[in-house]
Amino acid sequence: MLQGKVILDLTWVLGGPFAGQLLAQLGAEVVKVEPVGGDYARSVPPVSDAQDSPFFLSVNRGKRSVALDLKHPLGREAFQDLVREADAVIYGFASDVPARLGLDHATLAAINPRIVVGQLIGLDDQGPYAGAPAFDLMLQAMSGLMSITGEAGGKPVRVGYQVADLAGGLYLALGVAAGLAQAQATGIGERVQVSLFDAQMAMLTWQAQGYLQGGPAPRASGARHAMIAPSDIYRTSDGRWIALAPTGDAFWQALCAAIGLPGLAADARYATPAARVANVEALTEDLAGAIGRRTAQEWLDIFEARRVPAALVLGVDEALAHPLAASRGMVEAVARPQGGEPVRMLGNPFKFAGRPQLGYPPALGQDTEALLRGMAGYGDDRMAALQAAGVIRTGAAAAGAAR
Repeated sequence: MLQGKVILDLTWVLGGPFAGQLLAQLGAEVVKVEPVGGDYARSVPPVSDAQDSPFFLSVNRGKRSVALDLKHPLGREAFQDLVREADAVIYGFASDVPARLGLDHATLAAINPRIVVGQLIGLDDQGPYAGAPAFDLMLQAMSGLMSITGEAGGKPVRVGYQVADLAGGLYLALGVAAGLAQAQATGIGERVQVSLFDAQMAMLTWQAQGYLQGGPAPRASGARHAMIAPSDIYRTSDGRWIALAPTGDAFWQALCAAIGLPGLAADARYATPAARVANVEALTEDLAGAIGRRTAQEWLDIFEARRVPAALVLGVDEALAHPLAASRGMVEAVARPQGGEPVRMLGNPFKFAGRPQLGYPPALGQDTEALLRGMAGYGDDRMAALQAAGVIRTGAAAAGAAR
């Protein structure tokens, strides 16, 4: 756990803030350092007087907020004073920005030798791609991911959520956690850089490795697994879809018995895992015919009784309402600071004995004064100077600014 570690989170929008929230879920105190106008994500619709942006809320739980103008010398100085007492800094600026603003590892390490600096970039930090824009859809396209997503022979399809941004955030949080472990052991910090492009390439795992070892280039195959059969989705008589993944001979035989076709297990075309892959089209036709004769619930009851690996394809609304989501604490009711009905939010996937309960995301700049006074030791005169220069947003100025 990361209790006692202070992370200054300068990231914005999605991937970087997701990394910061993961670190908060691991127990760190995460301070969201925003420009005085706030993170753009605060304004992503739908937003109203009664509702903060769901986009912003989804990746900023459990954080505190400091609003600073890092382009102003006084704002940079205030940030550096926070760095002296922090353990890590994370950001997602274009590759030339950190050095220009004095946020690069060399500058921050001179202030605090044990600081860990985590940088999330789009493509590269040098060469022709250093300044190129890198949005999630582009990353899914460039990494090869879209070529293996969707139906065989169909139009390339993006993954249904921003997997490139979020995977980059996962890698960033993991790298920063490793850097914190090193700093604790040695007293010397680390620079960790994660490229969204690199992260997506890394997640190709066996598809890429198979090709690198002389296999064919992977292609989209719908829900079907390229190396395991059967492993696909099948339509039931009431129009629902069931995912079946009876990997291994024991599960395969259980499936054949469950659908009333025990002879399939002895059929030479399907007798071995390799044979099932080689004859997957015929196998799909046989299974689709059988599954199409009963309703989804009838099949789920049958498969559960025989321990056949199967699941109903759920909508997001159904998944959030599933009893498992409740029993695992993956949907929580979180109180809003301004009162009113609690907001249902996603829970913490890390299940530690004393895992932190993260509160509602912060209003813009709500902790600026407390943290500059507490961490940086600022007094009234220094705070007044920052206020007069317009480089911070604090207290009453931040009230109601979560949107």
